[in-house]
Amino acid sequence: MSPKTQIIILAAGHGSRMQAEMPKALTDLHGIPFVSHVLKAVAESGVCEHPIIVVGFKKETVMSVLGDGYTYAIQDEQLGTGHAVMCAHDKAKNADRIIVLYADQPMVSSKMILELETAHTLLGATITMATTTTPDFKDWRAGFLNFSRIIRNEKGELERVVEYRDATEEERKIKEVNPCYFSFDAKWMWEKLHSLKNNNDQKEYYLTDLVGMAFNENKKIATIPIPPIEALGVNTKEQLKLLESVV
Repeated sequence: MSPKTQIIILAAGHGSRMQAEMPKALTDLHGIPFVSHVLKAVAESGVCEHPIIVVGFKKETVMSVLGDGYTYAIQDEQLGTGHAVMCAHDKAKNADRIIVLYADQPMVSSKMILELETAHTLLGATITMATTTTPDFKDWRAGFLNFSRIIRNEKGELERVVEYRDATEEERKIKEVNPCYFSFDAKWMWEKLHSLKNNNDQKEYYLTDLVGMAFNENKKIATIPIPPIEALGVNTKEQLKLLESVV
């Protein structure tokens, strides 16, 4: 157990593309809510005894389903992932490392969480991120098409991350993608979150923008590989059906 590592689970979204009135975190996968799959992996990892769950849309419903055994942070306005993490600041400000997970990525494993924390600690990185390499973007892997791409230099070192919408045709052919599982140096992260801008199509504050900041500051960014199945997120009913068919 590492008391210096705090896990934050983002679970505030509505998930309007799911065409449901329930919070996205409570979407059912084989009889268990998405967020409960994530919480089970966190508990089994042993990395963080008391994860913080950021809730927003129908927060009372989420907290009622999960119960009083967790720490909750409130995101009253859904202004992006960066803003969601900031909402947890007061409850996580004493941690040395912050791991960010997502309630709509229910396939995350305890093994990945532990590897992310271990690599971050041993390598002394500012950011440690999981990446996954998919053989193609077909069938259940179609959801990876719009993921940001991992750009590496000739030495195989991570050079930058490019969003799909900003990528060239050659970059879009890259099959190593970013599922957005991060471990951050907490002090650096809190400082940089205040610098995030929302000058994008969604007018939101994106956590992924911290990667570019770290690049520009020549900070150490480490990566760990994970199986594609663990990177799956669910945004639509069709994607949920695909996920149910492969797990």
